[in-house]
Amino acid sequence: MPFLDSVARRAGTTWRLLLKELGAFGVVGAVCFVVDLGVFQLLYAQVGVGAVTAKLISTLVSMTLAYVGHRHWSFSHRARTGLRREYLLFALVNGVTLLQGLTVVAFVRHGLDQESALVLQVANVASIVLGTAIRFLSYRRWVFVTVETPAVPTARVAGLPSLAPESSVGRP
Repeated sequence: MPFLDSVARRAGTTWRLLLKELGAFGVVGAVCFVVDLGVFQLLYAQVGVGAVTAKLISTLVSMTLAYVGHRHWSFSHRARTGLRREYLLFALVNGVTLLQGLTVVAFVRHGLDQESALVLQVANVASIVLGTAIRFLSYRRWVFVTVETPAVPTARVAGLPSLAPESSVGRP
């Protein structure tokens, strides 16, 4: 049955693509985690930069590296919608998940009055897992969008530029 073959082929492609995105997302995340720790350690322990400034710089460096890794590997097959737009949304998603993580840890520490390092670390890990899921889904939905059929005509009329969004998918 041609219809069932087509559905099976498309489902297989979808799963392969999702696994590619998840795998690359995990590798990029792991590398950026190590970079964040390394830059913080270098700046704070070796250079003598203050802890908050060191964390700010290490976060900006690792976040920018993560953006590049995700744009050019994890989600490289998706439409390119502009560096400014993508990076702004990327930073916004990361800011929201940072606040979510801080809120979880603060709630466990102050709301539940827990002081145990083990309990707080479990809350931290839980917030990281939740933040990672939110980031992955947000990147797929809002930051690195899929190519869709444009809602406006793509033909150029009398030398006027097309109103359709540009996409580099499928281009060399």
